[in-house]
Amino acid sequence: MAPRPLSPLVLALGGAAAVLGSVIFILWKTYFGRGRERRWDGGEAWWGTEPARLLEWDEWDPEDEADEEPALEELEQREVLVLGLDGSGKSTFLRVLAGKPPLEGHIPTWGFNSVRLPTKDFEVDLLEIGGSQNLRFYWKEFVNEVDVLVFMVDSADRLRLPWARQELHKLLDKDPDLPVVIVANKQDLSEAMSVVELQQELGLQAVDNQREVFLLAASVAPAGAGFENPGTVHIWRLLLELLS
Repeated sequence: MAPRPLSPLVLALGGAAAVLGSVIFILWKTYFGRGRERRWDGGEAWWGTEPARLLEWDEWDPEDEADEEPALEELEQREVLVLGLDGSGKSTFLRVLAGKPPLEGHIPTWGFNSVRLPTKDFEVDLLEIGGSQNLRFYWKEFVNEVDVLVFMVDSADRLRLPWARQELHKLLDKDPDLPVVIVANKQDLSEAMSVVELQQELGLQAVDNQREVFLLAASVAPAGAGFENPGTVHIWRLLLELLS
């Protein structure tokens, strides 16, 4: 029996996914590429840095200004790629880091989200790419372009954990030297798997001991916990340590 030809709708969806993947890659290279100009938007991360103090008129001395370097200097850039199956909490993670409230309900990312966070010594660009099956094909194209990979796992999604494991190991094999932070998200749910269980189910025992792979338990947006919950703060501090 001859195989049935693909329907026009399937071909169109496949072509759209291919185009979307190409567009995401081009945007990444253009906007998040190293050596770009700094965007002076004046934003502050929610954990904050010391705000600049304005000088009073009687404090200003033009002779001091002549000897000083320009106040605004271009900061170095660090890139973090945030991946994981759809529904694992990637978008919520970015929103919480940016000081925004989580969205209600599950809204899959069809494309990508990004956020830029300033620190004292450098700026951190986090890029999230959607976790639907059509977009996972393009994940590997970005792995070699970043400094750290964050892989989000829904600790309560036991049914799809084998898929998460498969995608994770594809990324680990793509760049053996890339530091990876695996976030065991949604630990506040009663059906969530423990870190010990997830370490087994994700096959992390087989990972080279010399490689920087971290498995952190977290609840990125637990009900009533606010933005500055310990899990998210712990992840951010680890990222800063790896990026420094």
